Amino acid sequence: MAKTKGDGPSGLVVIDKPEGITSHDVVSKLRWIAGTRRVGHAGTLDPAATGVLILGLNKATKLLTYLVGQDKTYQATIQLGISTETDDAQGRQTGTCPEAVEALTEQRILEAVASLTGDIMQVPSAVSAIKVNGVRSYTRVRSGEQVELAARPVRVNEFTVHSIQRTMTSWCVLVSQQELAEAGIDVAGTHGELSDPTTAITSVPVINCEVTVSCSSGTYIRALARDLGQMLGTGGHLIRLRRTQVGETTLADAAALPELLERRQTAGQPLTDMPLLSLEEAARRLFKVRELSAQQATDVSFGRRISPNGDGTVTPRQAHASTGDGGEKQHATTEGVYAAFAPDGTLVALLENLKQRGSVVAAPTLVFEAGTDFSGALEKSS
Repeated sequence: MAKTKGDGPSGLVVIDKPEGITSHDVVSKLRWIAGTRRVGHAGTLDPAATGVLILGLNKATKLLTYLVGQDKTYQATIQLGISTETDDAQGRQTGTCPEAVEALTEQRILEAVASLTGDIMQVPSAVSAIKVNGVRSYTRVRSGEQVELAARPVRVNEFTVHSIQRTMTSWCVLVSQQELAEAGIDVAGTHGELSDPTTAITSVPVINCEVTVSCSSGTYIRALARDLGQMLGTGGHLIRLRRTQVGETTLADAAALPELLERRQTAGQPLTDMPLLSLEEAARRLFKVRELSAQQATDVSFGRRISPNGDGTVTPRQAHASTGDGGEKQHATTEGVYAAFAPDGTLVALLENLKQRGSVVAAPTLVFEAGTDFSGALEKSS
């Protein structure tokens, strides 16, 4: 019979991340809500971004690496006409080109968007979490270092423009008091200290594009905004980002974090009735399924290899393979992975085919019920 362990419920929780907090903040809050330290998330969202954030509790944290690598869908607003240091609205403005904005046509925008669809090479934003010689790129940028990251292949499945709106917005630039006076600008109307230099605020024309992007893991929407602006000669950056889907998980599956926090506060203890996708349900959604006999389940639980999955095809293992460009890891894929269940419905392990002494066998790559004797499971299922 499968053993029961007192580490609390295991499963996935989908949160609609609010604006203004980090993904790690959500993890910390869920630890308090669920009453467990074993919480992780599947793919960071920037503090200014909102939307689908998948978190794993207890044993389900082992599934997160497979979720990180799934395709994602975003709704976003790209502003053409201003470039920033971080390629989004949180960074310092670095350039504008009003003339190019005025001359830009909708047809030209759509043509440029089309050229950024499909398999493309993308240079990630310098303020990304990519490691350069063991140090996060954004840490190097914030310390004043110039960082140039290598282009990498990504796939943009969809890049749809829903609306194109021309408007005016504020443009901030550091200038001297003398430059302000020569331009006929009253320093009383500027922001910042009245010292040299100061920040002048003026209005410039911009174009806001509401878009939907569906893409492979590792695609930076900020970088798409930057590259679109560069192609059009206007500069561009991201001003709004909402993740609406990760794999098959959508906003319809998401819970509101404030509601969970309020319920936890009212209960005075960890919640036992959270909207949780169980470990077994999550595995059945993610992987092909293999139903084991009691003996097979026991063998797999003890790390033994069994007869091959499916037709015996061997898929190259992708889990945690180094990319070799700064120490970051390539997350696991679900290809060739089977979720193996005992006769009583317990998720025992994930299995992958491999060659052993000229034969193909199925080997456990992740074991959820280690050292368990399932000999009683057959009687329970009969």
